[in-house]
Amino acid sequence: MNHPLLELQDLSKHFGAHGGDVNRAVDGVNLSMVRGEVLGLVGESGCGKSTLGRLIVQLLQPTIGRVLVDGNDLSALSKRQLRSIRKKVQIVFQDPYGSLNPRMTIGRIIGEPLREHGIVQGGRAIESRAQELMERVGLDPDMLRRYPHEFSGGQRQRIGIARALAVEPELLVCDEPVSALDVSVQAQIINLLGSLQRELSLTILFIAHDLAVVRHISQRIAVMYLGKIVELGPADEVCTTPSHPYTRLLVSSIPVPDPLIERERQRSAHLGEVGREANRPTGCCYHPRCAYAHETCTHSVPALQPIEEGRRQVVCDRIGMITQE
Repeated sequence: MNHPLLELQDLSKHFGAHGGDVNRAVDGVNLSMVRGEVLGLVGESGCGKSTLGRLIVQLLQPTIGRVLVDGNDLSALSKRQLRSIRKKVQIVFQDPYGSLNPRMTIGRIIGEPLREHGIVQGGRAIESRAQELMERVGLDPDMLRRYPHEFSGGQRQRIGIARALAVEPELLVCDEPVSALDVSVQAQIINLLGSLQRELSLTILFIAHDLAVVRHISQRIAVMYLGKIVELGPADEVCTTPSHPYTRLLVSSIPVPDPLIERERQRSAHLGEVGREANRPTGCCYHPRCAYAHETCTHSVPALQPIEEGRRQVVCDRIGMITQE
Protein backbone atom coordinates (compact mmCIF):
# COMPACT_ATOMS: atom_id res chain seq x y z
CA MET A 1 0.00 0.00 0.00
CA ASN A 2 1.04 3.62 -0.60
CA HIS A 3 2.29 5.54 2.40
CA PRO A 4 -0.49 7.93 3.52
CA LEU A 5 0.07 11.56 2.64
CA LEU A 6 -2.44 12.62 5.32
CA GLU A 7 -3.25 10.90 8.61
CA LEU A 8 -5.66 12.10 11.26
CA GLN A 9 -5.24 10.29 14.57
CA ASP A 10 -7.97 10.65 17.23
CA LEU A 11 -8.41 14.25 16.10
CA SER A 12 -10.73 16.43 18.18
CA LYS A 13 -11.54 20.11 18.41
CA HIS A 14 -13.60 21.41 21.32
CA PHE A 15 -14.86 24.95 21.74
CA GLY A 16 -16.09 26.56 24.94
CA ALA A 17 -19.79 27.41 24.92
CA HIS A 18 -22.12 29.51 27.05
CA GLY A 19 -22.88 28.11 30.46
CA GLY A 20 -19.65 26.11 30.59
CA ASP A 21 -20.79 23.57 28.00
CA VAL A 22 -18.30 22.20 25.48
CA ASN A 23 -18.94 22.14 21.74
CA ARG A 24 -17.22 19.03 20.35
CA ALA A 25 -17.06 20.21 16.74
CA VAL A 26 -14.69 17.39 15.77
CA ASP A 27 -14.79 14.34 18.00
CA GLY A 28 -12.14 11.62 17.70
CA VAL A 29 -11.71 11.44 13.92
CA ASN A 30 -9.35 8.84 12.44
CA LEU A 31 -8.80 9.17 8.69
CA SER A 32 -6.02 8.73 6.13
CA MET A 33 -5.49 9.63 2.48
CA VAL A 34 -2.94 8.30 0.00
CA ARG A 35 -1.33 10.39 -2.71
CA GLY A 36 -3.49 11.10 -5.72
CA GLU A 37 -6.74 10.27 -3.95
CA VAL A 38 -9.90 12.38 -3.95
CA LEU A 39 -11.84 11.90 -0.71
CA GLY A 40 -15.25 13.49 -0.32
CA LEU A 41 -16.34 14.61 3.15
CA VAL A 42 -20.09 15.05 3.37
CA GLY A 43 -22.59 15.92 6.07
CA GLU A 44 -25.24 18.46 6.99
CA SER A 45 -24.41 22.00 8.10
CA GLY A 46 -22.85 22.16 11.56
CA CYS A 47 -21.48 18.61 11.59
CA GLY A 48 -17.83 19.74 11.80
CA LYS A 49 -16.67 19.39 8.17
CA SER A 50 -15.16 22.86 7.81
CA THR A 51 -13.58 22.68 11.27
CA LEU A 52 -11.87 19.45 10.25
CA GLY A 53 -10.55 21.09 7.09
CA ARG A 54 -9.18 24.04 9.06
CA LEU A 55 -7.46 21.67 11.50
CA ILE A 56 -5.70 19.98 8.59
CA VAL A 57 -4.30 23.25 7.22
CA GLN A 58 -3.46 24.47 10.76
CA LEU A 59 -5.85 27.41 10.78
CA LEU A 60 -7.08 25.82 14.01
CA GLN A 61 -5.12 23.83 16.57
CA PRO A 62 -6.55 20.49 17.75
CA THR A 63 -7.68 20.01 21.32
CA ILE A 64 -6.63 16.37 21.19
CA GLY A 65 -5.07 14.19 18.51
CA ARG A 66 -2.62 14.64 15.67
CA VAL A 67 -2.48 15.76 12.05
CA LEU A 68 0.32 14.06 10.13
CA VAL A 69 1.36 15.18 6.65
CA ASP A 70 3.84 12.86 4.96
CA GLY A 71 4.61 11.40 8.39
CA ASN A 72 5.25 14.79 10.04
CA ASP A 73 3.19 15.65 13.12
CA LEU A 74 2.25 19.27 12.45
CA SER A 75 1.68 20.09 16.11
CA ALA A 76 5.24 19.02 16.95
CA LEU A 77 6.93 21.22 14.34
CA SER A 78 8.57 24.58 14.90
CA LYS A 79 7.25 27.62 13.04
CA ARG A 80 10.11 27.34 10.54
CA GLN A 81 9.48 23.64 9.94
CA LEU A 82 5.73 24.20 9.67
CA ARG A 83 6.31 26.92 7.08
CA SER A 84 7.97 24.42 4.72
CA ILE A 85 5.15 21.89 5.28
CA ARG A 86 2.49 24.53 4.55
CA LYS A 87 3.55 24.50 0.90
CA LYS A 88 2.35 20.90 0.72
CA VAL A 89 -1.14 21.67 2.06
CA GLN A 90 -3.34 24.47 0.71
CA ILE A 91 -7.01 25.37 1.07
CA VAL A 92 -9.71 26.70 -1.26
CA PHE A 93 -12.32 28.53 0.80
CA GLN A 94 -16.09 28.39 0.48
CA ASP A 95 -16.72 32.08 -0.08
CA PRO A 96 -15.15 33.38 -3.31
CA TYR A 97 -16.23 36.91 -2.33
CA GLY A 98 -14.69 37.06 1.12
CA SER A 99 -11.50 35.03 0.53
CA LEU A 100 -9.83 37.56 -1.80
CA ASN A 101 -8.42 40.88 -0.59
CA PRO A 102 -10.49 43.60 -2.34
CA ARG A 103 -7.58 46.06 -2.21
CA MET A 104 -5.15 43.82 -4.07
CA THR A 105 -4.99 43.14 -7.80
CA ILE A 106 -5.32 39.54 -8.93
CA GLY A 107 -1.64 39.57 -9.88
CA ARG A 108 -0.67 40.45 -6.30
CA ILE A 109 -3.11 37.92 -4.82
CA ILE A 110 -1.65 35.04 -6.85
CA GLY A 111 1.90 36.35 -6.57
CA GLU A 112 1.87 36.75 -2.78
CA PRO A 113 2.43 33.05 -1.92
CA LEU A 114 5.18 32.91 -4.57
CA ARG A 115 7.00 35.76 -2.79
CA GLU A 116 6.32 34.50 0.73
CA HIS A 117 7.77 31.06 0.04
CA GLY A 118 10.53 32.22 -2.30
CA ILE A 119 9.33 29.92 -5.08
CA VAL A 120 9.92 32.49 -7.82
CA GLN A 121 12.33 35.43 -7.62
CA GLY A 122 11.84 38.78 -9.31
CA GLY A 123 8.77 40.72 -10.34
CA ARG A 124 8.78 39.61 -13.97
CA ALA A 125 9.19 35.94 -13.06
CA ILE A 126 6.33 36.20 -10.55
CA GLU A 127 4.08 37.86 -13.13
CA SER A 128 4.94 35.18 -15.69
CA ARG A 129 4.12 32.42 -13.20
CA ALA A 130 0.84 34.17 -12.27
CA GLN A 131 -0.09 34.31 -15.96
CA GLU A 132 0.55 30.57 -16.27
CA LEU A 133 -1.68 29.89 -13.28
CA MET A 134 -4.46 32.05 -14.70
CA GLU A 135 -4.36 30.06 -17.93
CA ARG A 136 -4.35 26.79 -16.02
CA VAL A 137 -7.62 27.66 -14.27
CA GLY A 138 -9.23 28.90 -17.48
CA LEU A 139 -8.89 32.68 -17.08
CA ASP A 140 -7.37 35.33 -19.35
CA PRO A 141 -3.86 36.20 -18.06
CA ASP A 142 -4.41 39.80 -19.17
CA MET A 143 -6.83 40.13 -16.22
CA LEU A 144 -4.02 40.16 -13.63
CA ARG A 145 -4.25 43.93 -13.11
CA ARG A 146 -7.95 43.82 -12.31
CA TYR A 147 -9.47 43.70 -8.80
CA PRO A 148 -11.72 40.98 -7.30
CA HIS A 149 -14.91 43.05 -7.61
CA GLU A 150 -14.51 42.95 -11.40
CA PHE A 151 -15.03 39.18 -11.51
CA SER A 152 -18.03 36.87 -11.14
CA GLY A 153 -18.31 34.34 -8.32
CA GLY A 154 -17.12 31.47 -10.49
CA GLN A 155 -14.16 33.48 -11.75
CA ARG A 156 -13.21 34.44 -8.20
CA GLN A 157 -13.25 30.80 -7.18
CA ARG A 158 -10.93 30.02 -10.09
CA ILE A 159 -8.61 32.75 -8.80
CA GLY A 160 -8.73 31.15 -5.34
CA ILE A 161 -7.76 27.82 -6.89
CA ALA A 162 -4.91 29.50 -8.82
CA ARG A 163 -3.62 31.05 -5.59
CA ALA A 164 -3.70 27.66 -3.85
CA LEU A 165 -1.83 26.03 -6.73
CA ALA A 166 0.89 28.71 -6.75
CA VAL A 167 3.04 26.89 -4.18
CA GLU A 168 2.62 23.54 -5.97
CA PRO A 169 0.85 21.74 -3.11
CA GLU A 170 0.44 17.98 -2.77
CA LEU A 171 -2.82 18.18 -0.78
CA LEU A 172 -5.67 20.54 -1.59
CA VAL A 173 -8.45 21.03 0.97
CA CYS A 174 -11.56 22.30 -0.83
CA ASP A 175 -13.96 23.63 1.81
CA GLU A 176 -17.38 23.65 0.10
CA PRO A 177 -15.88 25.38 -2.96
CA VAL A 178 -19.10 25.35 -5.01
CA SER A 179 -21.87 25.89 -2.44
CA ALA A 180 -21.97 29.68 -3.04
CA LEU A 181 -22.15 29.32 -6.83
CA ASP A 182 -24.93 28.82 -9.37
CA VAL A 183 -25.56 25.21 -10.42
CA SER A 184 -24.12 25.64 -13.92
CA VAL A 185 -20.99 27.28 -12.49
CA GLN A 186 -20.69 24.51 -9.89
CA ALA A 187 -20.27 21.95 -12.66
CA GLN A 188 -17.53 24.03 -14.27
CA ILE A 189 -15.55 24.31 -11.03
CA ILE A 190 -15.94 20.61 -10.25
CA ASN A 191 -14.77 19.68 -13.74
CA LEU A 192 -11.82 22.07 -13.36
CA LEU A 193 -10.80 20.47 -10.06
CA GLY A 194 -11.07 17.01 -11.63
CA SER A 195 -8.85 18.04 -14.53
CA LEU A 196 -6.28 19.65 -12.23
CA GLN A 197 -6.22 16.57 -10.01
CA ARG A 198 -5.39 14.34 -12.98
CA GLU A 199 -2.86 16.72 -14.53
CA LEU A 200 -1.00 17.54 -11.31
CA SER A 201 -1.58 14.26 -9.40
CA LEU A 202 -3.15 16.25 -6.58
CA THR A 203 -4.59 14.74 -3.44
CA ILE A 204 -7.93 16.45 -2.73
CA LEU A 205 -10.15 16.52 0.34
CA PHE A 206 -13.46 17.77 -1.10
CA ILE A 207 -15.82 19.03 1.62
CA ALA A 208 -19.49 19.51 0.74
CA HIS A 209 -23.02 18.94 2.02
CA ASP A 210 -24.33 17.72 -1.36
CA LEU A 211 -23.80 13.97 -1.68
CA ALA A 212 -24.48 13.99 -5.43
CA VAL A 213 -21.74 16.57 -6.02
CA VAL A 214 -19.28 14.68 -3.83
CA ARG A 215 -19.96 11.40 -5.63
CA HIS A 216 -19.14 12.99 -9.00
CA ILE A 217 -15.57 13.93 -8.05
CA SER A 218 -14.58 11.52 -5.26
CA GLN A 219 -13.12 8.03 -5.17
CA ARG A 220 -14.02 7.54 -1.50
CA ILE A 221 -16.63 9.23 0.66
CA ALA A 222 -16.57 9.88 4.40
CA VAL A 223 -19.93 10.74 5.99
CA MET A 224 -19.79 12.99 9.06
CA TYR A 225 -22.39 13.50 11.77
CA LEU A 226 -21.96 15.58 14.95
CA GLY A 227 -18.17 15.61 14.69
CA LYS A 228 -17.76 11.89 13.96
CA ILE A 229 -17.16 9.86 10.81
CA VAL A 230 -20.11 7.45 10.65
CA GLU A 231 -19.40 5.78 7.30
CA LEU A 232 -16.39 5.54 4.99
CA GLY A 233 -16.02 3.67 1.73
CA PRO A 234 -15.84 3.74 -2.09
CA ALA A 235 -17.98 6.55 -3.47
CA ASP A 236 -20.24 4.46 -5.70
CA GLU A 237 -20.87 1.85 -2.99
CA VAL A 238 -21.65 4.43 -0.30
CA CYS A 239 -24.15 6.14 -2.61
CA THR A 240 -25.81 3.04 -4.08
CA THR A 241 -25.84 0.76 -1.01
CA PRO A 242 -25.50 3.01 2.05
CA SER A 243 -25.01 1.14 5.32
CA HIS A 244 -25.36 3.68 8.12
CA PRO A 245 -28.92 4.96 8.72
CA TYR A 246 -27.75 8.56 8.38
CA THR A 247 -26.09 7.84 5.02
CA ARG A 248 -29.35 6.24 3.91
CA LEU A 249 -31.15 9.44 4.84
CA LEU A 250 -28.70 11.54 2.83
CA VAL A 251 -29.01 9.28 -0.22
CA SER A 252 -32.80 9.34 -0.04
CA SER A 253 -32.77 13.14 -0.08
CA ILE A 254 -30.94 13.35 -3.43
CA PRO A 255 -33.49 14.54 -6.03
CA VAL A 256 -34.17 12.26 -9.02
CA PRO A 257 -34.57 14.16 -12.32
CA ASP A 258 -37.71 12.25 -13.20
CA PRO A 259 -40.93 13.39 -11.47
CA LEU A 260 -42.60 9.99 -11.83
CA ILE A 261 -39.70 8.11 -10.28
CA GLU A 262 -39.31 10.77 -7.61
CA ARG A 263 -42.99 10.49 -6.67
CA GLU A 264 -42.86 6.71 -6.36
CA ARG A 265 -39.48 6.43 -4.70
CA GLN A 266 -39.39 5.04 -1.18
CA ARG A 267 -37.70 7.56 1.09
CA SER A 268 -35.99 6.78 4.36
CA ALA A 269 -37.85 7.84 7.48
CA HIS A 270 -36.74 11.28 8.63
CA LEU A 271 -37.01 11.05 12.38
CA GLY A 272 -36.33 13.87 14.80
CA GLU A 273 -34.58 17.18 14.33
CA VAL A 274 -31.17 17.90 12.85
CA GLY A 275 -28.50 16.90 15.35
CA ARG A 276 -27.09 19.74 17.45
CA GLU A 277 -24.12 19.71 19.78
CA ALA A 278 -26.10 21.50 22.49
CA ASN A 279 -28.45 18.51 22.70
CA ARG A 280 -25.92 15.78 22.01
CA PRO A 281 -27.42 12.49 23.28
CA THR A 282 -25.62 9.87 25.29
CA GLY A 283 -24.51 6.69 23.52
CA CYS A 284 -24.78 6.73 19.75
CA CYS A 285 -25.08 10.36 18.64
CA TYR A 286 -27.58 9.41 15.92
CA HIS A 287 -29.98 7.24 17.91
CA PRO A 288 -32.74 9.90 18.44
CA ARG A 289 -33.26 10.02 14.66
CA CYS A 290 -32.62 6.35 13.90
CA ALA A 291 -35.41 3.98 12.86
CA TYR A 292 -33.27 1.01 13.99
CA ALA A 293 -32.31 2.33 17.44
CA HIS A 294 -32.35 -0.11 20.36
CA GLU A 295 -32.03 0.45 24.08
CA THR A 296 -28.30 -0.32 23.90
CA CYS A 297 -27.86 2.58 21.44
CA THR A 298 -28.76 5.05 24.20
CA HIS A 299 -25.66 4.25 26.29
CA SER A 300 -23.23 2.37 24.02
CA VAL A 301 -20.89 4.49 21.85
CA PRO A 302 -20.17 2.48 18.68
CA ALA A 303 -16.76 2.49 17.02
CA LEU A 304 -15.88 2.65 13.34
CA GLN A 305 -15.77 -1.01 12.26
CA PRO A 306 -14.89 -2.65 8.94
CA ILE A 307 -17.56 -4.40 6.85
CA GLU A 308 -17.56 -6.07 3.42
CA GLU A 309 -14.03 -7.47 3.81
CA GLY A 310 -12.66 -4.12 4.92
CA ARG A 311 -13.72 -2.11 1.85
CA ARG A 312 -16.01 0.01 4.00
CA GLN A 313 -16.23 1.16 7.60
CA VAL A 314 -19.40 2.01 9.52
CA VAL A 315 -20.19 3.28 13.01
CA CYS A 316 -23.22 1.23 14.05
CA ASP A 317 -23.73 -1.66 16.48
CA ARG A 318 -26.93 -2.62 14.63
CA ILE A 319 -25.32 -2.86 11.19
CA GLY A 320 -26.05 -6.58 10.84
CA MET A 321 -29.78 -6.06 11.28
CA ILE A 322 -29.84 -3.03 8.97
CA THR A 323 -28.02 -4.73 6.08
CA GLN A 324 -30.41 -7.71 6.27
CA GLU A 325 -33.44 -5.45 5.78
